[in-house]
Amino acid sequence: MKVRSSVFASFILIFEVIGIALFLRGFFPVPVKSSFSSKSKLSDLPAEPLTGSAPNSSRLPQPLFKRVVIMLVDALREDFVFGPNGRMYMPYTRHVVERGSSHSFVAKARPPTVTMPRIKALTTGSIPGFIDVVMNLNSPALLEDNLIWQAKTAGKRIVFYGDDTWVRLFPKHFMEYDGTTSFFVSDYTEVDNNVTRHLDSTLKRDDWDILILHYLGLDHIGHMSGPYSSLIQPKLMEMDDILKKIHSALISKEVEGSLPYLLVLCGDHGMSETGSHGGSSEPEVSTPLVLISPAFKRKAGMEKPGVVEQVDLTPTLALGLGLPISQNSVGRVIQSVLEETSLRDQLRFLHLNGHQLSCLLKDSISDYEKEVGFEQFRVAEKAHGNWMKLYLEGNTSEVLTNVGKKVLRQYLEALAAMSAALSKQLGKYDMYSMIAGMVFVFQLLLVLLLAMPEALSSAAAVDLPILSALLSLPFYLLCLLLASVHVLVCTSAGSSCYFCSLSWGLVFAAVAFSSAMFCILVSIATRRLPLGAKIHGKSPLRSSEVDWSLSELDVLLLAGTVGHTLSLAASSFVEEEHQTWYFLLNTLCLTVFQDVCRKYFREKRGSGDDEEHILPSKDRHPSAHPKAEIFSEKWLALATPPFTLLCCRLLRSLNQTGVQWAHIPDVGHWLNSSEHKVVLSLLSAFCLVLIYFLVQRRCSWVSKVALALGLLGVYSYRAAVGNVLFPWHHSGRTMSKGTVEARFVYVFILGILFSGTKDLLRSQIITADTKLKSRGLWEIYSGLVLLVSLLFRAHNLPVLCCCLLIQTLMAQFIWKKLHYDAAQTTIMHYWFGQAFFYFQGNSNNIATVDISVGFVGLESYIEAPAIFLTALSTYAGPLLWACHLVCYLSSERVRSPVAVGHGCYCLALLRSVPAAAYIVLVTVLRYHLFIWSVFSPKLLYESMHLLLTAGVCLFFITMEQSPSSSKS
Repeated sequence: MKVRSSVFASFILIFEVIGIALFLRGFFPVPVKSSFSSKSKLSDLPAEPLTGSAPNSSRLPQPLFKRVVIMLVDALREDFVFGPNGRMYMPYTRHVVERGSSHSFVAKARPPTVTMPRIKALTTGSIPGFIDVVMNLNSPALLEDNLIWQAKTAGKRIVFYGDDTWVRLFPKHFMEYDGTTSFFVSDYTEVDNNVTRHLDSTLKRDDWDILILHYLGLDHIGHMSGPYSSLIQPKLMEMDDILKKIHSALISKEVEGSLPYLLVLCGDHGMSETGSHGGSSEPEVSTPLVLISPAFKRKAGMEKPGVVEQVDLTPTLALGLGLPISQNSVGRVIQSVLEETSLRDQLRFLHLNGHQLSCLLKDSISDYEKEVGFEQFRVAEKAHGNWMKLYLEGNTSEVLTNVGKKVLRQYLEALAAMSAALSKQLGKYDMYSMIAGMVFVFQLLLVLLLAMPEALSSAAAVDLPILSALLSLPFYLLCLLLASVHVLVCTSAGSSCYFCSLSWGLVFAAVAFSSAMFCILVSIATRRLPLGAKIHGKSPLRSSEVDWSLSELDVLLLAGTVGHTLSLAASSFVEEEHQTWYFLLNTLCLTVFQDVCRKYFREKRGSGDDEEHILPSKDRHPSAHPKAEIFSEKWLALATPPFTLLCCRLLRSLNQTGVQWAHIPDVGHWLNSSEHKVVLSLLSAFCLVLIYFLVQRRCSWVSKVALALGLLGVYSYRAAVGNVLFPWHHSGRTMSKGTVEARFVYVFILGILFSGTKDLLRSQIITADTKLKSRGLWEIYSGLVLLVSLLFRAHNLPVLCCCLLIQTLMAQFIWKKLHYDAAQTTIMHYWFGQAFFYFQGNSNNIATVDISVGFVGLESYIEAPAIFLTALSTYAGPLLWACHLVCYLSSERVRSPVAVGHGCYCLALLRSVPAAAYIVLVTVLRYHLFIWSVFSPKLLYESMHLLLTAGVCLFFITMEQSPSSSKS
């Protein structure tokens, strides 16, 4: 069965996406959870240890606090409170930390440092999985044991104001609530005012026990302008005033003889140097935790804050309120909070925490008895029983105190060891789904590799033996074998498996597909071997119809692509992957420069046809090309690779990315500072003008006008939000959200896209006009460029400008003049697209995703356009180069009719090899992937790149003319 190369590549990519989706479903670990379906109850608590007699009563110590107020400031970094600027940012809070009755800590959050997983960690004490990053967009109700459920069950009255993620996680738990959306990051004022407006009335009332406030404004400012924005200090001072108001109200309500209050100031996560979050850098995982209560000793001066885990707050609050600790909590009670209680109560609190952790350890680790922490807890529990015996006998000697302190230390060591063991047990992998997905992907990759000679031949078609494979005996035997394996695995699996939960119809389809792919694979392989070629009556050397002699450029492109794939086996290369692409791009420019020198200075050219070959356009008359023009063209071609190198070097300095050097100030930081706003304004205006001249050349006059007005609207939008200035603007003017200006640009974007789509459809359906189709493609491309220029931050406009400039020069003077084929051109586009992904400031870290662009032109949070705009902005580099590849190869069809098919096939191969290699890597290293903030986003990036490539290939198919139209 003959299949076109582009159709074949698209088919492979679509099924690869399905295979990787199955792999991801099994790979992202299920967080450590107890297998008990019920939640913890007071009646289930263990008895107090007592040696030599019947078990003691299961009494709980008296609760430590009557009322708790939790003030959670989203993206509050620890240096905003404890750092050198803490006294300036939050003076009252700093005073309480230094002189008040408080305890201060640096609470370490585990990645992923995004809001919903952090809320789950604070309320359940567990470590959420990285897949919760995706769930963060639409949080379902939290069903596992948690602090909020325990408080509600115990009759505590809970009031909540703030981020509506809490309302979605705990839909029926709050006595009173008012939620605000957390995704509309353009708003940093009303989102906090909606919380504060309830404070005065709520603090005067006595009908609540727990008050939770979640402020989002600081996080939104970080997303928009970073941690060094001029908006940061006013927002932190606002938060400081609110804390002062709450503290004063609690003091005024304090009644002598009653239980004290507890005021908690904390952050769910920090903020990176670029203002985002999600990764594992120190500013992202370090958050302040300030506990304020009259139950604590008053401090005499500033003390260095201790370091705790963020999940330690969960058991501390539970025991402080007299509640059971959540079953899945891996936290340990903060011992400083217990210092003012009796030694017996302190030991009892630690015993309850240890018992809960030991139960979770038993349920999570098969050989839990070998764990050091479990053994230490058993020893401490026994010593606790001996101490209780002496205590109940009325022993009041100093020996009793010393023994009690020793037991206390033993408990603390045991809690630390058990908590660490549970934290390392990040989750349980669904190995069956992972292996099934990996088998699918590798079968498809091998078929793609074996079909390469045919796909890149002059016919650009692949002969797939589908019918013979489906009618062969091995196919049916494989179906039976795989079905038997599936039944065996699913009936003997000790844990839940996603693949086993699928319906038998889907399972049979997967089994039949895998069996058929294996038979096709064997058939193609035998055809490629010398013996198979002789059986089919063909010479193995001629069957491919392709001359496989490799040039120096071919060797570089092949070695670079394979070398990049191999580099993914090292975590440091994944963290700093941009360095690999920068090196490969520089080497590519030098190799191209060598080819240019060889063509123009070393080869002997005749004056006839050979000289005509280097002329820039076929549309012009030969007499219109004097020697001077050919001479200038030669030097422009010679200058293109060095100019590309210069652009790449400048773009590297624009945005620091990766992990190790991301904190170093770069040109982008310099441009975004308020002192250099005039420079940024001039640079933005120059880039927008240059973008217009580079893009408008192939558009209709209507699209040219729309493009000019749209780019003017882009500058107006950036001026409205305060990034750049118009000459008549003054520095003290008020900023807006730029909604009107952004929507003004959207109108022109839609107009250009409509005009291009209309021309494209006319060329495909009504008339086979090549020029009309080419103009339609370039107009769609120009509409995409206008959209990207709107979404890019002002300091990133040079990235877009250099991208277009390099594309223009390479297409005009390199790819055409040096006669690079479709495969070589495709690989170059792929390399440039990957490099520009990092030039934008992206990395294999979710913290570099700029979610603020998802709300350009929106008044409120709308999920679909927000996700689309964010994804488009993130992958703008690869997408622009892939779209340029479509436009360029389509315009080259006259010279090479199979260019489109070859380009699609090469693009599919380039994305499939690293994706397949990477899933093998993470399978082998699944127990050693401690850098979740890098490895897991990399998997998501690879799957997104596959989806992007599949979309481009499907667009390739629409660009290929049918045989009938091509003949005409």
